[in-house]
Amino acid sequence: MATAAQLIAQRLKEAGCKYVYGIPGGEVLVLMEALREVGIEFVLTKHENNAGFMAEGAWQATGRPPVLLTTIGPGMANAVNVVANAKLDRVPLIFITGSVDPWERHTYTHQVIDHGAIIRPVVKASFEVVPGAADAIIDKAMSIAFDGPPGPVHVDLPMVAGAALEPDASPVRRPRPIPTQPASSEDLVSARHLLSGAERPLMIVGMEALEYKDAPDMLRALAMDFSIPVITTYKAKGVFPEDDALSLGAVGLSPIADDHIMPLIDRADLLILVGYDPVEMRHAWTAPWDATEKPVIEFAGAPNTHYVHMANVSFVGDIGASLRTMAIKLTPNPDSWPDSEPARVRQEMAVAFRGDEDWGPAAIADEVRKVLPEDGIATVDTGAHRILLSQVWHCKKPRTLLQSTGFGTMGCALPLAMGVKQAAPDRPVVAFTGDAGLEMVLGELATARDMKLPIVIIVFVDESLALIEKKQREAELESLGVDFGGTDFTAMAKAMGGNGVAVRDRKALAKAVEDGLAAETFTVISAAIGRQAYDGRL
Repeated sequence: MATAAQLIAQRLKEAGCKYVYGIPGGEVLVLMEALREVGIEFVLTKHENNAGFMAEGAWQATGRPPVLLTTIGPGMANAVNVVANAKLDRVPLIFITGSVDPWERHTYTHQVIDHGAIIRPVVKASFEVVPGAADAIIDKAMSIAFDGPPGPVHVDLPMVAGAALEPDASPVRRPRPIPTQPASSEDLVSARHLLSGAERPLMIVGMEALEYKDAPDMLRALAMDFSIPVITTYKAKGVFPEDDALSLGAVGLSPIADDHIMPLIDRADLLILVGYDPVEMRHAWTAPWDATEKPVIEFAGAPNTHYVHMANVSFVGDIGASLRTMAIKLTPNPDSWPDSEPARVRQEMAVAFRGDEDWGPAAIADEVRKVLPEDGIATVDTGAHRILLSQVWHCKKPRTLLQSTGFGTMGCALPLAMGVKQAAPDRPVVAFTGDAGLEMVLGELATARDMKLPIVIIVFVDESLALIEKKQREAELESLGVDFGGTDFTAMAKAMGGNGVAVRDRKALAKAVEDGLAAETFTVISAAIGRQAYDGRL
């Protein structure tokens, strides 16, 4: 017979889990021991929030289940931010918290809060492990987390889970459902007719396309066969190679990008939405077209319940298989957009987000892009630098630029990069962050040191919350709460066991990145860009 903790550990092992991230407490020690027994490594971090992002980074790099483990009360509460991020960024995070036993809560109050009540608004489901049902509960949690759309599931583990033996029984395992594809129907006939007759089709691809094995290949084939220009969200960058002439790059947060893309959407006579999740988009993308006037075909993994946009025809299920089914027996049309307007827009976007400046935030992104090998992965924190970099940084493959998009939380770039590097040690990894974002998570540099992770951290130094400061000026408000003093990041990095370099030109930056990628520990590159460096760039 096994304990509940042992059954949970075994289920995580079966799912391919190699690492669990978090900070221990007395209430989770039995689970930690069970994890050790099955060969899963517990990774100690300096803050629970960062542990969750490390778990996401490892999942993005390998597809292995991301698991966050915290103790009771303050440990659980510290993680709410990253769990909310997982909800909006579609991360199947398994969030396990320790707790006191149910009967003890009636006569014991120290650190005791209602975990479920706090976390339920930001998870897909919350379970408390009860004797006799541990195996079924952890299987439910895993299944729900990965069902579309993916998202976090909470498992509360009372201390009794380490002592009480569970009855011997066959493991409870729900088979993964096979996603559906369209059957012959009027909607399928209509979709094929719309595509065959379109002269100016346009494709918008979102992060949901990443969840289906064949979707990237099928959407690329469809775009090539029918010469369909492709726009992606930030999270979907690289699902269609951005060096291809049909790629119009990414959109989501930049008004300048919208100024070029929105007129093209207006002119299109067919929109094809492929896994497009509007959770990444700014307010201007609310009802960006009228589906009663413009035909819109949507391929999604889950029904549209957000109402941010509408479609005439929606196919819910396996996105890759659905695209394949629609394209069967259709004659390719390589002559769309006879006026070549998408090519003009692509050129205009390249000029608007040019990276050939001598020095500045775009130059930094451009130079690092040249140095980072093709198999490299970059992460980027939230802030003005993220918006500009997401427009300048070109991806040929998906999941090679990681960020918090749906939730947009600060402090994510460093732990995301750490999780990627641990799970995929052969991949070169670079993290881009603002100075304020790095200062939020400085403690994890010690974690990177202890884990011997040779990641390169590039800091855009302007001593301000640049995006908010820019919005204040544009609203003609006084500068308030956005400025702070400078930190000697070079000295700080060295004091914490890493390498530190300050750069002010492209040549020095390129050398620092090359040296950092070859180092045996982390490298912090401090890149001073000055105040108001993003004016006119976003």
